[in-house]
Amino acid sequence: MDSPRSHDLVNIVCMKWGTLYGPEYVNNLRRGVARNLHRPHRFVCFTDDTSGLDASVEALPLPEFELLEGTGDRRWRKLSLFRKELADLKGTTLFLDLDLVVIDDLEPFFQLPGEFLIIRDDDLFRSKPLRRVNPKRDRFLHSVGNSSVFRYEIGAASYIYDAYVADPQSAHANYEISQQFQSAQLALHGQLQYWPKEWCVSFKNACVPRYLKSYLQDSRPPAGAKIVVFAGSPKMSEVLEGGGQKWYRRIGNVDWLREEWCK
Repeated sequence: MDSPRSHDLVNIVCMKWGTLYGPEYVNNLRRGVARNLHRPHRFVCFTDDTSGLDASVEALPLPEFELLEGTGDRRWRKLSLFRKELADLKGTTLFLDLDLVVIDDLEPFFQLPGEFLIIRDDDLFRSKPLRRVNPKRDRFLHSVGNSSVFRYEIGAASYIYDAYVADPQSAHANYEISQQFQSAQLALHGQLQYWPKEWCVSFKNACVPRYLKSYLQDSRPPAGAKIVVFAGSPKMSEVLEGGGQKWYRRIGNVDWLREEWCK
């Protein structure tokens, strides 16, 4: 895919359903995007509840999606973003989860060449040496993309949605979570590519010093970070409320995070 020119209209998309995240998550994300993306863009939130959303948020109904009965993980609903037609959206689209903070320029996310770009899930976590006892499984998990931040063209990856709809039982039987299924489909079609590791970082694993150092230094984003992701625990809300501490890990001062998320 050719990179969009800086004056081309792009889409920023997020999703909100249920009660886990309030409207402030959408509103703060929208403001973070506005501060860090200066090209023309639509900011769209697919949601089942528009109450409390700022006027600058373009709220649209959740795309039609029938989740397999008995499936507890509602994140499979993200696969609906890969429908051939998605509302009236066209063209280059960057999906952002709600539980993240934009801290730097988003323009590079639209300039990097590639048809489909996503975080490598392993880039957000510490190494897992015990996985090596099953090399085939280890290789697959190392290839999985974390769907907190990904860029695609509307309709161009409809094979992901179509494959799920064609056999949801197999999808749930063979993959633990939706991003594993999504990544396997992307790899099958030769479209699985990753962001540079330093762009999207884990708060816990990249911003908080390890072990004893966490008692000597406060958290801070590493050089080159553009988005801070809250993968696993603690979640952003917990950190902002002063929680998330462990005996082996002090969180410390997070004024920088609070400022980036709330301003």
